[in-house]
Order: sequence, then structure tokens, then C-alpha cells
Amino acid sequence: MDFIIDLLVSAGVILLLSYILPTVHVKSFWTALWVAFLIGLLNATIGWILGGILNLVSFFLLETIISLIVTALMIKLVDMMVSNFKVDGFLPAIIIAVATALAIAAVGWARGDHENEEYALQQTITTEQLLAVAK
Repeated sequence: MDFIIDLLVSAGVILLLSYILPTVHVKSFWTALWVAFLIGLLNATIGWILGGILNLVSFFLLETIISLIVTALMIKLVDMMVSNFKVDGFLPAIIIAVATALAIAAVGWARGDHENEEYALQQTITTEQLLAVAK
């Protein structure tokens, strides 16, 4: 279910940015949905490998920036694959990557995904306290 929600949010962001940015062209919502699916698929395959290599080079210090750049590269790759989707330049691709990441993070936070992070943090604190008592 989370995948479908993220896919719809990504498609909505892509369609919204096509109305805001004059350098992004999307024919319809179905095209935006197809583009979002392809970006997700390419990010999970080629993007994962490329991101891993680039993160090794940067010693994982720039992981977020590299992730956004790799996503922008995947957007440009999808631009070449889909005829009804056009992104003129690399900067709009980066803007789409940032906006999509922020929107998916906001929707995840609104769904309550942040509660799992708080629980994990509480478990870490509890484990550290147990180790301190055991000493």
C-alpha cells in the first residue's frame, strides 16, 4: 500500500511541477504515473548501483546529495524513454527530485511513519541503559 501511495504522490508532484515549471512537459496524469513508476524502477535497479558506487567514492559523506543527483539522472533517463514527458535541462530534474523526496517524506510523516523511528530510538536508549547497568 505504501508503494502505491508513494507512486501517486510522485505522479502528482511531477504533474504539479509541469504546470509550475516551463521546462517540464507532461501530457497527462497517466503519463506522470508511468513516469513515476519508471523513475522508481530505475532508482531501484540502476540508481541503486550507481548510488552505491558514488557513495563509496565519497565515503558516504554526501549520501543525500548523491541520492538526489542519481534520482535526477534517472529522471533524465526516463525523459529519453517516454515521448510524452520532457525535461529541458538538468536543474529541473534536480528540482523534481527534491520536490518528490520532500513530498514523499511529508506524506510518510503524516501517515505516522515517524512513530517507528521514535520507537527505534527508545529501544536504542533502553539497550544502552541495560548495558550501563550490566557493567
